[in-house]
Amino acid sequence: MSVNRTSGIVLFVSVVLGAHFPVGSMAQNRTKSIYQKGWIDLNKNGKKDIYEDPAQSIERRVEDLLSQMNTDEKTAQTATLYGYGRVLQDELPKPEWKSSIWKDGIANIDEELNSVPNNKKAATSYSYPFSKHVKAKNTVQRWFIEETRLGIPVDFTNEGIHGLCHEKATPFCAPIGIGSTWNKNLVGKAGHIVGREARVLGYTNVYAPILDPARDPRWGRVVECYGEDPFHIAELGKQMVLGIQAEGVAATLKHYAVYSVPKGGRDGHARTDPHVAPREMHQLYLYPFRRVIEEAHPMGVMSSYNDWDGIPVTGSYYFLTELLRNQFGFKGYVVSDSEAVEFIASKHHVAADFKGAIEQALKAGLNVWTNFRDPKIYLEPLRELVKEGRVSTEVLDQRVREVLTVKFRLGLFDKPLVDDPRKADRLVHTQADRDFAHQLNREALVLLKNEAKTLPLSKDKAMKVLVTGPLAEEVNYTVSRYGPGNNPSLSIYKALQAYGTEKVKFDYAKGCDIVNEGWPGTELVPTPLTDEENAGIAAAVEKAKNADVIVAVVGEDEKRVGESLSRTSLDLPGRQQQLLEALHKTGKPIIVVLVNGRPLTINWADQNADAILEAWFPGPEGAKAVAESLFGDYNPGGKLPVTFPKSIGQIELNFPFKPGSHANQPSSGDNGFGRSRVNGPLYPFGFGLSYTTFGYDNLKVSPEKQAVGGNFKVSVDISNTGTVKGDEVVQLYVKDKLSSVVVYDSQLRGFERVHLAPGEKKTVTFELKPQDLELLDRDMKAVVEPGEFEVLIGSSSTDIRQRQLFHVE
Repeated sequence: MSVNRTSGIVLFVSVVLGAHFPVGSMAQNRTKSIYQKGWIDLNKNGKKDIYEDPAQSIERRVEDLLSQMNTDEKTAQTATLYGYGRVLQDELPKPEWKSSIWKDGIANIDEELNSVPNNKKAATSYSYPFSKHVKAKNTVQRWFIEETRLGIPVDFTNEGIHGLCHEKATPFCAPIGIGSTWNKNLVGKAGHIVGREARVLGYTNVYAPILDPARDPRWGRVVECYGEDPFHIAELGKQMVLGIQAEGVAATLKHYAVYSVPKGGRDGHARTDPHVAPREMHQLYLYPFRRVIEEAHPMGVMSSYNDWDGIPVTGSYYFLTELLRNQFGFKGYVVSDSEAVEFIASKHHVAADFKGAIEQALKAGLNVWTNFRDPKIYLEPLRELVKEGRVSTEVLDQRVREVLTVKFRLGLFDKPLVDDPRKADRLVHTQADRDFAHQLNREALVLLKNEAKTLPLSKDKAMKVLVTGPLAEEVNYTVSRYGPGNNPSLSIYKALQAYGTEKVKFDYAKGCDIVNEGWPGTELVPTPLTDEENAGIAAAVEKAKNADVIVAVVGEDEKRVGESLSRTSLDLPGRQQQLLEALHKTGKPIIVVLVNGRPLTINWADQNADAILEAWFPGPEGAKAVAESLFGDYNPGGKLPVTFPKSIGQIELNFPFKPGSHANQPSSGDNGFGRSRVNGPLYPFGFGLSYTTFGYDNLKVSPEKQAVGGNFKVSVDISNTGTVKGDEVVQLYVKDKLSSVVVYDSQLRGFERVHLAPGEKKTVTFELKPQDLELLDRDMKAVVEPGEFEVLIGSSSTDIRQRQLFHVE
């Protein structure tokens, strides 16, 4: 018996998923299936149009489709429809969709049926099992193919900075932890996992990575960034994009541009007015975007909602067209951050109303509007603008052309549906992925202090360990709104308990809450501890008296750092400092485990704790890596991707920096007016200790002299001079000895994470290219100036082990 393919597929969906749109209407409206061998009759006219022909060039297919589109269909390709529980109220298509604004199509659907973490409205039974999700996603995609006139498929977008933002997908540690790995290969593999899981789950575009330099630690989203240095960010971001897009889905860079330094580090309703000079903007804040666009060719960029020099970025032709497309060579489509278009009028006040803001954004180069509202609030005024001639057909066509080109590049017009939904059950969050996430959690750990070799603890020595602190049993920081949800989370205390034996015994006392009542106001005007707070600390102290060693897990949780969570202090919040001081009075060794999303001013802990391990925000099972490191089953080898200041009064204090800008204030001699401020960072950029030691030797630069335009090869021998295996991050910095403009004191231009057994030696090789030596001259032109340069090789930005001069003629 022959079965019509379209009606058969839809009938299957209606039975399995309970499709909400009438199956019979589609079959009655066409005499034969639109699904032909090797092509799809998307416009249902019974013939193969150019845009439906896979053998035609993408350019020809786009122009053919564009020529068939009316204004409503064109404008529909410039808006986002947020998925179920955000804007969409239906899990699956309903007959009412035929009278909705998306009856003419839509550019993308964001976070569709993903059960976004910590959002009960978005919870759906269609996110898991994975195969059920794919069938539902296919049903939605099929509606747009079969029920819209031209059958333009949807780009299914989703977040992906902590791993794919989908229920039970593979979870990663926070991006600041990923940045601490300094491991390009590892980040590339993370990208492959995100891309693969997106593809088999039916997502076609992942909003990752974030390329914003996190240069103000007060800012809430430091936790979501790789670090503060543009070269470091570019190298890791490039690998993430290459990994994601190698799996056949698009990567969309965030947040373009100059987004991460709002005035005063303020977030929430602020998020604007970055005080950044043009040269600094290009060298620090645009550098990662330019590098990643030129070298990894992402298909998406998200425009930010801040201004720069008085012009909103999302309404700036300079940013969205001159720089992004004409100079950087971007070939994808630009999607706005949520409310970025609205802010042109409502926050920045450079447009009289939302309609005027839309006009500015489209003309500037924005392709797709995004906000958590029905797209009709955008599309209706846009259609008025086109009708009135304020947005020309040429401008609209170009914006739509760029969106359609990405959809063709993704293969959506030829294979819009996921072929085998069951693959998702086999290929999402596999045991290999779980093992990878564990290694990522391991490599993110940074050892900040280890006095008298306090760590690692011995598993063979009889000891009583008190685990205390408000983060010891907390797990909320392991789940991000921008990552997977509903994975089981393990606390650090429970992970340590796995090391319990007849000899090693564990006890627990919370000690205090993460914050106290009245916080953060009590950071300005301290209040006495309540009876309950005193009792909590006293209970921890009493148990500490009977312990041989104390593990204090302190820091922040996901309610204290993240989007809209900037701070006015970088001290440990709440009563955590009082807890540490009380524990210290017992005279017992204290190991501090930091759980946090930004640098903290932990001066007292640095002076008084016996060991400090920076864990950042580990993934759901990341506590295992912490326990392994404390007991020596893993040797932490991560390095800080951000500078830790001693005081908030030192901000800005970051790397790279201009000569003299970080100079100490002397207490005698020239300008020696007294001891009025502390000098230097608590921990410098690139810093991190190990349970072993490493030697650097035999630095070579070849050639030592050559003309402008040539590459220089740099090699150095690294050896493990200690007694245990470990990782060293070899860092290469370059210093321009004399220049026509003021340049940074030194700049990171290479790094490699190297694993070495005791006594093992490896040669690490770098290649310095002309662009690594460039500066922006007085005319803002990128040039390599002849002269003397110096290669600095070391274990951090301040721990330089080898130096050598070379010359450009």
